[in-house]
Amino acid sequence: MGHEVLGAPTPWAAPAAGAVVVYRGATVIDGTGGPARKATSIVTDGANIRAVVPDAEIADTTATVVDLTGRFVVPGLIDSHQHIATPPDRPTAEAVLRRQVYGGVTAIRDMADDLRQVAELARAALVGEIPGPDIHYAALMAGPSFFDDPRTRQVSQGGTPGAVPWMQAITDETDLPLAVAMARGTGARAVKIYADLTADTVAALTAEAHRQGLAAWAHGTVYPASPGEVVDAGVDTVSHATALAQEGARRPLTTYKDKPPFEYDRFADGDDPHLQALFERMLGQGTILDATAGMWAHYFAAEATDPESQARVRANSLLAARITTHAYRVGVPVSAGSDYETAPEHPFPALHDEMVFLARDCGIPAVQVIRSATLVGAMSMGAQDFMGTVEEGKLANFAVLSANPLDDMTHLASIEFVVKRGCRYDRSDYQPADPGR
Repeated sequence: MGHEVLGAPTPWAAPAAGAVVVYRGATVIDGTGGPARKATSIVTDGANIRAVVPDAEIADTTATVVDLTGRFVVPGLIDSHQHIATPPDRPTAEAVLRRQVYGGVTAIRDMADDLRQVAELARAALVGEIPGPDIHYAALMAGPSFFDDPRTRQVSQGGTPGAVPWMQAITDETDLPLAVAMARGTGARAVKIYADLTADTVAALTAEAHRQGLAAWAHGTVYPASPGEVVDAGVDTVSHATALAQEGARRPLTTYKDKPPFEYDRFADGDDPHLQALFERMLGQGTILDATAGMWAHYFAAEATDPESQARVRANSLLAARITTHAYRVGVPVSAGSDYETAPEHPFPALHDEMVFLARDCGIPAVQVIRSATLVGAMSMGAQDFMGTVEEGKLANFAVLSANPLDDMTHLASIEFVVKRGCRYDRSDYQPADPGR
């Protein structure tokens, strides 16, 4: 390896083991879905949580003590659907990641991008060279007909869309063990099963990904594979609540570019029986719904400039809310994913809006919305053993708020500071990006 060379300073690196801090006096909402715990101390040691105990159990200590009396603690938030490199733009991505971590987001699930850049950003955020959340990411797989999509050219510059390890075209002749091994070689935690694949191919890809230790993250409808066929294939997560509206569609499913229009009337007067059966199977299998429920109300609403588009956005937003509510009521684990980011000058990340939508428009209780954006988010990327809740043995990832989010989810904006892997990010140090630069 040659001579050892000291690298650049890493101001956001995790503190060393033995650096003990006691965060005392907080009301802790731990992410499990259980009740808030008042007068609670969180003891961190380096990057990890050593203990979460009542204040009375903490004796006199020589450790650093941070008084959180009157403050509220939630686990580090997890955005289960992000794209930070379509197209790759390092300065923009770093600005987004910085805003996310100062906004309480300590991990994201990147759902396919130019993984050459994503891998470097993930490394830089992990070791503390840049401020940002941990990044778990997927390599995309789809049928050959999908790869004339302009986004695939953006993320495959220098290569051929569909023929690079992070963006592969799959056919009946594909050597699936090799394809999955190539995806794994990018550092991906999962394959993302996207579009234009049959049910048999989805099932074969899922089985091979699992055999090689990768997760299978899929669109709710893969065209022609239906939501039911995708779930029956054994995937770990399905994305986009509105995509599930294609279960039981009256028109045959063919390709991603030829989607049947949503049949809004099927969902107007109550629960759709096709979705009821689907959700019961998802519940039984532990399949997670990455709902991206608020995307229509926020991202697409901002782009709708004519009355027809605005009406479509409202209809799709209502559909997303109804389907997400139905899934939650059945017991399907719902994660909080945004699939977009707010404008550069906005002070907070899009995940805040998603959480507000889940509470306000989907009627999910606030403590369960927090669980969706923490523990279920960790489950969506197979990281629940070391993040997602404020518990002994897990990473020291949490946000400190001055107002109670159980009273109003918009109180997420009252962040005073964030701890990620034991490193503190004071909100007062953050300034939104200047859109004129």
